[in-house]
Amino acid sequence: MHALKLVQIGDAIGMLLPKEAVAKLKRGAGDTVYLTETTEGLLLSSHNPAIQAQLAAGREFIRDFPHAFRLLSE
Repeated sequence: MHALKLVQIGDAIGMLLPKEAVAKLKRGAGDTVYLTETTEGLLLSSHNPAIQAQLAAGREFIRDFPHAFRLLSE
């Protein structure tokens, strides 16, 4: 667990992340991270939740039609 400090940045409020957390997110200055509300609280992630949902739907589609995708790959 890391305690994060909120700082004033112009009219906004920013959060300082420890370098270990930034390394685990595999992000750097200027990159985008996503804050998602879950049933257990807030989740900070380097993965866009909307894209993750689209990928899951695509994987399910491929599972439903494996023969067609096998033919397309030939």
